[in-house]
Amino acid sequence: QVQLVESGGGLVQAEGSLRLSCAASGRTFSTYIMAWFRQAPGKEREFVAAWIYGVTYYVDSVKGRFTISRDNAKNTLYLQMNRLKSEDTAVYYCAARKTYGGNYDSKSEYDYWGQGTQVTVSS
Repeated sequence: QVQLVESGGGLVQAEGSLRLSCAASGRTFSTYIMAWFRQAPGKEREFVAAWIYGVTYYVDSVKGRFTISRDNAKNTLYLQMNRLKSEDTAVYYCAARKTYGGNYDSKSEYDYWGQGTQVTVSS
């Protein structure tokens, strides 16, 4: 089992940057498939980015602006967000799953979730 704690959210102006972090407990962090999701008010939780065996995946709306990375030595997942837009405003969640299969962008495929961190982009 793994516990996830996000940090790094906040209020930023449009075109600004933020880096989110997700600290994971446990000694098997390197074996987990990790992803970021987000949920805007009144909307479904949506996939943002995933890191799967060294390959990264992004939703089209963040390609070229966001970068997912991980540091297994620090048990931490990151999301570098550049050129932020007002439509990026949401609660961002870190997610983990033990095995790979199915759809990496489906929230139902992930077993563990953090509590979320708020990102607000002002225009």
